[in-house]
Amino acid sequence: MASITACSKSVLERLRGLLLLLAFLPALAWAAEIEVRNPGLTLTDEGYALSADFRFELSPSLEEAVNRGVVLYFVADFELTRERWYWLDEKLLSRSLTYRLSYHALTRQYRLSTGGLHQSFDSLGEALAVLRRLRNWLVIPRDDARIVAGGSYQAAMRLQLDVRQLPRPFQISALGNKDWTLTSDWKSWVTQLPLSPAAEDK
Repeated sequence: MASITACSKSVLERLRGLLLLLAFLPALAWAAEIEVRNPGLTLTDEGYALSADFRFELSPSLEEAVNRGVVLYFVADFELTRERWYWLDEKLLSRSLTYRLSYHALTRQYRLSTGGLHQSFDSLGEALAVLRRLRNWLVIPRDDARIVAGGSYQAAMRLQLDVRQLPRPFQISALGNKDWTLTSDWKSWVTQLPLSPAAEDK
């Protein structure tokens, strides 16, 4: 009888271990594939600009899709919040910047577009090298009255492939498919917004 009880306990422990493993599998499958590096804000004539580096590679499925004419949309998101001791943190602003990566068979060139800016490249690697380097994105206009120069804030950003903008058949293929999942975790940091040289002299 004792041996049967011990056997039952052993089976139950194995089942618990298996259930824990199954619980963590979705998190492992959806692990971030983009690493955000060196984010920072600098003062410009127009306001505060964001720069960062991204480390990632396209999966073979995504490369094939681009080369067949499918447009990939990457979205960079930025948020700025201020801590409040008496309530939840106050979200001051959020910004999004969309990159459009495409291949044109007629010219045999890759194109990377952001807003009205378009750049053409002879290879996919060259286009991705530019996509991996975010530079001088104006995220805080100088005239934003909510932001105080020299103040301390919580900043956060991420980059992700927006599968919602893919053609419908590819959206369906992307569901639950790790080859089509390309995203970063939110990268957060505390930033003290730089003062202008004129303000520092006062």
